[in-house]
Amino acid sequence: MSYHNPYTPPRKSATFDDYTLAEIRRAAATGIYDIRGAGTKRKVPHFDDLLFLGASISRYPLEGYREKCDTSVVLGTRFAKKPIHLKTPITIAGMSFGALSGNAKEALGRGATIAGTSTTTGDGGMTDEERGHSQILVYQYLPSRYGMNPKDLRRADAIEVVVGQGAKPGGGGMLLGQKISDRVANMRNLPKGIDQRSACRHPDWTGPDDLEIKIMELREITDWEKPIYVKVGGARPYYDTALAVKAGADVVVLDGMQGGTAATQDVFIEHVGMPILACIRPAVQALQDLGIHRKVQLIVSGGIRSGADVAKALALGADAVAIGTAALVALGDNDPRWEDEYRKLGTTAGAYDDWHEGRDPAGITTQDPELAARLDPIAAGRRLANYLKVMTLEAQTIARACGKNHLHNLEPEDLCALTMEAAAMAQIPLAGTNWYPGKGGF
Repeated sequence: MSYHNPYTPPRKSATFDDYTLAEIRRAAATGIYDIRGAGTKRKVPHFDDLLFLGASISRYPLEGYREKCDTSVVLGTRFAKKPIHLKTPITIAGMSFGALSGNAKEALGRGATIAGTSTTTGDGGMTDEERGHSQILVYQYLPSRYGMNPKDLRRADAIEVVVGQGAKPGGGGMLLGQKISDRVANMRNLPKGIDQRSACRHPDWTGPDDLEIKIMELREITDWEKPIYVKVGGARPYYDTALAVKAGADVVVLDGMQGGTAATQDVFIEHVGMPILACIRPAVQALQDLGIHRKVQLIVSGGIRSGADVAKALALGADAVAIGTAALVALGDNDPRWEDEYRKLGTTAGAYDDWHEGRDPAGITTQDPELAARLDPIAAGRRLANYLKVMTLEAQTIARACGKNHLHNLEPEDLCALTMEAAAMAQIPLAGTNWYPGKGGF
């Protein structure tokens, strides 16, 4: 005979928690997998698990009001005739017109131009709004080739060959029919209102030797003027970085699993790829082993939120970072001002991720003309520029506190780790020791 203790509350399973149970019921009822946007929502080791060691006696800090700390970066110095010069190492990641509204793309271009940095087209081609308001525009060259043409390749300031994305390394793109308007359909040569799924790999090459040929083709089309980036998802960063360099990349872009996406399977977002913290040091090691670190630039992305994140990424060896989700929040995404409408969609501000449905109350991840009109691209561009300015100032403040007169002078020695996981991933000593897992000895 069992006995129920009235003082003990019912205990739920940690494995079968409420969210997991709800997902099982949803799958059983519908027979389809869940699709959403944004990035992973699970907690993974991240930049918050690292701390800077400010200067005192053994290091000499810089006075913020009298001594300069440079933030500029030049990208594409390896082969391109016209490398890109940025005032800040914080760039805007690729987000397509289709996934985003025309007003959102214009706002990104405006904000990036004010801040002196670059923005990136994303899948689906180049819009006049984005090219017209982006002083420096990177053109993404994806497996789908939607909207790709030699004219736009030449109009761009750099070309980014996308091999993988952090939210879905090994997976292709997805744009559901409700967001394929007349204009999107025309740009992508697709039927209006029909779901689009782009390939997970390029149709005309199957490995690094073919990629080298493709990069040469792009250089010939653009008269060797444009820097060529190669973007990979965070999965095997050492070998992918080394092979991108072998293929002739000027810049390697490395995207961790915290990076967002317009739409893909939830199982992809949460269970494929690695945190960006685990990706940076192997990629840097590959560049160092090839004797080409800083000659081929490394851009990292995936969950960058603040100037502290920027400084930590650069201290680990990156040359620049890219932001996507944070840039959308700066424009007005998931703003509590639209809370009533988020609730009507069955969610709340800060949790809205059904970007694929095209019903974004903020007018950012939509092709609905009435919703898109809610976003003022001039005001939103100013907000983005303000955010980029603050991030840059924060990174400068940290660099000065570590005695550095350029953000690129930050180094692993300026950091310590709070957790064993972060110490192992970043190869940074655990706070209070000179050891990290795998190093051996204390």
